Amino acid sequence: MAKEKKGTAKGRSTEGAKLKNKDYLEQLRRLHVELVKLQEWVKFKGIKICIVFEGRDGAGKGGTIKALTERVSPRVFRVVALPAPTDREKSQMYVQRYLPHLPAAGEVVIFDRSWYNRAGVERVMGFCTEEQAVAFLKSLPLVEHAIVNSGVILLKYWLEVSPEEQTRRLEARIKDGRKIWKLTPMDLKSYSRWYDYSRARDEMFKASDSEFAPWLVADSNDKRRARLNIITDLLSRIPYKDVPREKVILPKRQKPGGYRDPDYPFRRIPEKF
Repeated sequence: MAKEKKGTAKGRSTEGAKLKNKDYLEQLRRLHVELVKLQEWVKFKGIKICIVFEGRDGAGKGGTIKALTERVSPRVFRVVALPAPTDREKSQMYVQRYLPHLPAAGEVVIFDRSWYNRAGVERVMGFCTEEQAVAFLKSLPLVEHAIVNSGVILLKYWLEVSPEEQTRRLEARIKDGRKIWKLTPMDLKSYSRWYDYSRARDEMFKASDSEFAPWLVADSNDKRRARLNIITDLLSRIPYKDVPREKVILPKRQKPGGYRDPDYPFRRIPEKF
């Protein structure tokens, strides 16, 4: 008997049956075709798109961004994941270091964490004062309104994961040599403060969920479903059409013209597979 899917007061649902990999890849391939169409339309029309991904550690932001970008051009879809601020950047207006990365015409910029660090990790972990966090949230709608008024399509996604699923994913990072780099001392400290992060998230939504830049929440307990749902939602929010293109036909190759294969040995790598 299938496990019942339970709803919550906020409309989220806990995970049901996991999406099979075959079905996931089939749907992802279809969405990748649409993302390429969107890419060509963005270049053709000079559209500016900014996508913000936020969520707790282990919510699946990195995997979602990878699924979103793996079949498009990195020259159009740019991923921004800024390191910790320098001493000089700490002295600037908080959002200042993010502004140079906003998209120009024909670009899609994806923030893997963004200026919302101040409302989340910085606030919870004590990297800013409570007064600084409150001031940031108060001024943020004005900043985002200016971004949208400049012609940028701003999409903000929050990936919501349950405490049980977060635990499972972080424990998997400990055991998997491919993922251990994803687990930092800061992640471990953050893990113990689930409800502090919940309060910070709620305050962030209250202050920055607006009609011109709403927060879009995705249930990410099933990573595959979350990726498909987010990409589908993204495509639905940006009107695009096929860009007219001439049919591509490979030209004939030139004739050898006397060329001969070289007589020196290539330094071939060992073929172990």
